[in-house]
Amino acid sequence: MTATVTAPRRAGRPSGGVRRGEAIAGWAFTAPVLVILGIFLLVPVLMALWVSFSDWSGRGSPFSGNVNFVGLDNYAAITADGGLPTRDFGTALRNNAWYVLLVVPLQTALSLFLAVLVNRAVLRGRGLFRTAFYFPSVTSSVAITVLWLFLFSASGAVNQILGAIGIAGPNWFNDPSGIIHKALGTVGVTDGPAALTGSGFLGLTWWDWLSGPSVAMSAFILMAVFTTSGTFMLLFIAALQNLGGDIDEAAMMDGANAWQRFWRVTLPQLRPTLFTVLTLGLIGCWQVFDQIYTGTQGGPGKTTLTPAYLSYSAAFLDQDWGQGAAIAFILFAIIVILTIFQRWVLRDRPVSRRRARQYELPQKKEAAR
Repeated sequence: MTATVTAPRRAGRPSGGVRRGEAIAGWAFTAPVLVILGIFLLVPVLMALWVSFSDWSGRGSPFSGNVNFVGLDNYAAITADGGLPTRDFGTALRNNAWYVLLVVPLQTALSLFLAVLVNRAVLRGRGLFRTAFYFPSVTSSVAITVLWLFLFSASGAVNQILGAIGIAGPNWFNDPSGIIHKALGTVGVTDGPAALTGSGFLGLTWWDWLSGPSVAMSAFILMAVFTTSGTFMLLFIAALQNLGGDIDEAAMMDGANAWQRFWRVTLPQLRPTLFTVLTLGLIGCWQVFDQIYTGTQGGPGKTTLTPAYLSYSAAFLDQDWGQGAAIAFILFAIIVILTIFQRWVLRDRPVSRRRARQYELPQKKEAAR
């Protein structure tokens, strides 16, 4: 009698029907969210894109027969025509560029400092300090702006404190002069050189571009740093708590001081969080609107005008919907380009040959022993 040997069954892959069923179930669960996002996000964006290329007056449907395609006319009116819309757009870009240039580094550095401070195990009452630093971030921006208008008024608390130490405080929200021009004026420089005043960009001379933020915008810069640092502090705290202590201890054993350990060990490990904080800060700063709307509405002298508020003003106040949409999409392009550039700057770089040789030589010496 011959015995029959049966080969063991191999664990086969799941059948195609099961995989198809999982895919159908996944699409079924995500379909409601995709539909909602499509209706309330994608469709309005596409409609706004069409409006930026049309002469829609704001009445009726933008897809009606009496709405004409005008090509790049709306974009040319704010970037190339040289009229008041171009000058206003250049002024808004200048104001917002200085706002971003100062707010993003300051709020990042302050939030990282606060995170390192409250993450120390020896600090008592860490929860209280974290709550206190985070509290301005969850307060209404409108309420904070109203409070700021009161604190920085001509007779407000800030000027009272400055007066107590012998400093005459400015009339913050009514002073349109740029702080760089104001500083140069103290040493007798009131007019720029011909190379800066004879040419310019978007209706402004280069001397105007280099004026710095106005005194009024400086107050908004301080407010932005005060209100946003708490949020980014929490991101840095979460990242710091996920770092292992073995690398820091090894650096300590090698004789590195506290600053060297932070700069050479801790900060490189925070690069993903740093990229997130810088990206969110960049996007938020270029989209600043509610503080300007509540506070100064672009004044004094349009020195607090921002592209987001200019887009609202052109569309809803001047009823020029095409230019308002065009400003919004130019602002979107600026944010995307700067985010990509920022990602390129913070990318992981390979170790250079010179630094690699610095690590290889001690290893070879150790092996030779």
